[in-house]
Amino acid sequence: MTSPADSAETAQTPTALLAEALRGDPGRPLITFYDDATGERVELSVATFANWVAKTSNLIQNELGAQPGDRLALLLPGHWQTAVWLMAAFSTGVVAVPGGDPAGADLVASGPDTLEQARACGGERMALALRPLGGRFPTPPAGFADYAVEVPTQGDRFVPYTPVGPRTPALELAGEVLDAAEVVARARRSAGALGLERGARLLSGLAFDDWEGLAAGLLAPLAAGASVVLCRHLDKLPADQLDNRVAAERVTHRA
Repeated sequence: MTSPADSAETAQTPTALLAEALRGDPGRPLITFYDDATGERVELSVATFANWVAKTSNLIQNELGAQPGDRLALLLPGHWQTAVWLMAAFSTGVVAVPGGDPAGADLVASGPDTLEQARACGGERMALALRPLGGRFPTPPAGFADYAVEVPTQGDRFVPYTPVGPRTPALELAGEVLDAAEVVARARRSAGALGLERGARLLSGLAFDDWEGLAAGLLAPLAAGASVVLCRHLDKLPADQLDNRVAAERVTHRA
């Protein structure tokens, strides 16, 4: 019988990595998120993260009408909701473009600080308030749908209209497009470079606008069967409190 660990080694797409994590231990933590500007702490198990991904994937495919190969500009910081959108793009066959030019994208997902930039997108525009507890915008931004309003009603199970395979284009970084299998291969290499093993806890304060940040914030821990303590505004945390967090969250590695 194939074990979850063996299956994870043969997974060829990011969604397959997540599926194996669900089969292996759905209740274990995957992302523990801190925002040190607001005091927010959110912990997402593998199952909870996968549920958010399914809902967001349904939103992208059914409500936003995105097609495989469409380009999604992700104008979002290092945040647990950014990780959800990244995996939802992989699930739908949409090409995620972190920090991409919205004028050249088919749809855009924007945080509150990049809304003016995001208006250059001529396609669907989704705004994320990034408030504690997934809160809504007090007033929805003109020209955008509010993610916190739209996502709760979406289905908890997702099936893509077009199957997403290893050679499906998945991620664009600095003009280079990686297919799903290449994303997984790089994630495994990054996990090895970081020294991650099953059960490890990686602390990252990196942004999600390059491979290093994407790998530390989600992809390498997922590939290794590890988890991430993802911190936004980490520069606002005094050094002694950071030491306390490392101890309290049983951090074993740092990015």
